[in-house]
Amino acid sequence: MKNGWKERQRPNRLENQYQFGDYEELRGFLDRAAELSEREDFYPDMGFGKDYVNITIHMDEGETEIGDSQRKFAQELDALVTINAD
Repeated sequence: MKNGWKERQRPNRLENQYQFGDYEELRGFLDRAAELSEREDFYPDMGFGKDYVNITIHMDEGETEIGDSQRKFAQELDALVTINAD
């Protein structure tokens, strides 16, 4: 995966941290990520500070491996960072 995504085990998940120049940039990303989550009905775990956000995308219930839906969502989050930077 690109843009820093790491695949972890026990439990299987994708993790990433995005850094931003300031809180305003971070807030713009979080708002876009919330809209994406509601549209896709997919809600990752997020924790954030003044200029960063940590995101964990877990497997769907009943799955044993990270699937296409999780990878697609990660790519969509990456695109939001690109949009936010414009």
